[in-house]
Amino acid sequence: MSMEFGILAADAAADGAISAEEVLELRRLGWADGKMEPEEAEALFTANDACDAPTSEWCDFFVEALSCFVVDTVEPKGYVDDEMADELISRIDRDGRVGTVAELELLVKVCETAINVPEKLKAYVLTQVEAAVVNGDGPTRSGELDPHGINLAECILLRRLIFAPASDRPAAVSQREAEMLFRIKDQTLYDVNNPEWEKLFVQGVANYLLGFGGHEPLSTARAAELEIFMSQQASGIGGFLGRMFTSKPDFEGAFGSLLDINPNAPDIEAEAAEAAQLTDEESHWLTDLLEADEELDPMEKALLAWIAEDTGEMFGVKI
Repeated sequence: MSMEFGILAADAAADGAISAEEVLELRRLGWADGKMEPEEAEALFTANDACDAPTSEWCDFFVEALSCFVVDTVEPKGYVDDEMADELISRIDRDGRVGTVAELELLVKVCETAINVPEKLKAYVLTQVEAAVVNGDGPTRSGELDPHGINLAECILLRRLIFAPASDRPAAVSQREAEMLFRIKDQTLYDVNNPEWEKLFVQGVANYLLGFGGHEPLSTARAAELEIFMSQQASGIGGFLGRMFTSKPDFEGAFGSLLDINPNAPDIEAEAAEAAQLTDEESHWLTDLLEADEELDPMEKALLAWIAEDTGEMFGVKI
């Protein structure tokens, strides 16, 4: 880290505010060599801690710079390893919770930017976003968090996380995420909520029950194997492709195992059709949640109506 960057970051936050001009200067110094160093990342966290009145310019820079640092510093790029996940959680979780809205945005942005992150980070981000939506306040990129009810900004934040590439179930909703939606619904049932909240709850839970999320991304270790293999093809891609077709057994043994290539791979349409059927396990899961409070609330009734319309069958709970 240049000493100038550290001094500027400390001076900028000394009065509790960081101006747009100071943000521009930090951008210039921080990415002068095309990358963010660990010491520079720490300086940004320290400045954010001292900033009492963060501007949108500061939050955007903080999130952009640190998400790039977290996702692209360690090989293979795009994957967050266990050590980086531990460092990020430790830095943010000093007092047991996300201290600033900028840190909350950073967590969500990492999940949106990365291909995959460790399970511990997925669980941590999900917990922090749930707490922020139910109890938090302060500005986000989409509006203000409100501790009373679920507003549009909070719906957008939840949707961003649930469907992020590095979320529990990329492009779809996981069981853990669906259970989170149920908990939030129960805690805010009698508040004044934005109409988008019911839509997100109904469509989110229905997506878990009836949606098809495709295949999970490669693990960090698997992605690293693939990157090493590709980097060792000294004769270039042309030579590699030539060997692929002239030496099929070697190709399947080395490269094919990395990508799990299978000529008899399942039909995606068939998998999607199978996912659209409500299984006994899913039925029991839903019944347990619906019967937890012994009475169907309006949002649960809306969910059951959606399922009935989508499947053509009535779920076994009286509406």
